[in-house]
Amino acid sequence: MPLQKQTSGEAESQEKRRGRRMNSRVPIAIEWEGEGGRSFRAQAHTRMVNPYGCLVVLPQNLGLEQRVRLTNLATHQSNPAVVVWRGSPRPEGWELGLELIDPGMDFWGLEL
Repeated sequence: MPLQKQTSGEAESQEKRRGRRMNSRVPIAIEWEGEGGRSFRAQAHTRMVNPYGCLVVLPQNLGLEQRVRLTNLATHQSNPAVVVWRGSPRPEGWELGLELIDPGMDFWGLEL
């Protein structure tokens, strides 16, 4: 099979990414403050995880740089996080990339 040449965007994306990604469905809770200081909480499942964050789909549309509290419902560990990427809306919600602010290497309870 012939090797495909990476585009410069793909190479840059791989250089920016830290750690190995793993498709994994981990139950999580996300908490954040909205306008007026109102607190919100939603439950979801990750689509992909790595030691530094995750990809999740949420019905709510959170803005880039929104600070959240992410709780792994399987391990009951919590960590502050920030929305670093927002994809297109899907029927089930928005794709969001969350980066853990103070990641513990065992946060996901998986060998990454």
